[in-house]
Amino acid sequence: MKGRIHSIETFGAVDGPGIRTVFFMQGCPARCLYCHNPDSWDINRGEDIEIDEIVHWAVRGMPYYGSKGGVTFSGGEPLMQGEFLVEAMKALHETGINCAIDTSGTYLDCHSEEAIANCDLVLLDIKHPDPERFKIITAREQDTLFEIIDLINGYDKHVWIRNVVVPDINDTEADIEALNAFIRRIKHVDKVELLGYHTMAVDKYGKLGITYRLKGVPPMGGEKLNKLRELVCIPADAVSQVTIDKK
Repeated sequence: MKGRIHSIETFGAVDGPGIRTVFFMQGCPARCLYCHNPDSWDINRGEDIEIDEIVHWAVRGMPYYGSKGGVTFSGGEPLMQGEFLVEAMKALHETGINCAIDTSGTYLDCHSEEAIANCDLVLLDIKHPDPERFKIITAREQDTLFEIIDLINGYDKHVWIRNVVVPDINDTEADIEALNAFIRRIKHVDKVELLGYHTMAVDKYGKLGITYRLKGVPPMGGEKLNKLRELVCIPADAVSQVTIDKK
């Protein structure tokens, strides 16, 4: 079985716990305003990759994983290649490698449930709790996100929440309060990350001939971002373990 890959990071330190090999899968249905991998949108781009190649790359990193590291399937949107994802995770589990899925919550098909069931951790980007603003950010309806959360809860999967904070889009105290309330619907939240918007992908859009819709929006300031991080609060009865990322 073949999948489509955008790129591979062999020593990832920010896409899940520990050191990880990160496979950025090709294809994504969302068109997020701040996406830094627009070249991953088209599933027909990228390169073919076989299951045994996934295992080969992942096994190379095993000396560095320790007790927490492993593999993260990111993107793009990895659930767009759910059948391949399931088989890849089964093969990795046979070698004892932990597997995480980093999803935008914007895609669901007949293979998604099995993919969620077979992963060890879900990294979930909420985008925005409000359905209208979610659609503005992603160009997708929010219903799919709720269905994915139902699957995550149904299989008792642990979750890292990841949210990009963008000036004038979701950077107010009210936005964080709404995020806090939204997170209550997820059973096992291990970590919450508020990530500052950056402009490092602007040149990439130009080279791809894609209009960058946040042109002129400045990077998220560190001082304000740290203040917003202090507001993240998850009720203890809604989670199993909580670590608030205050980097």
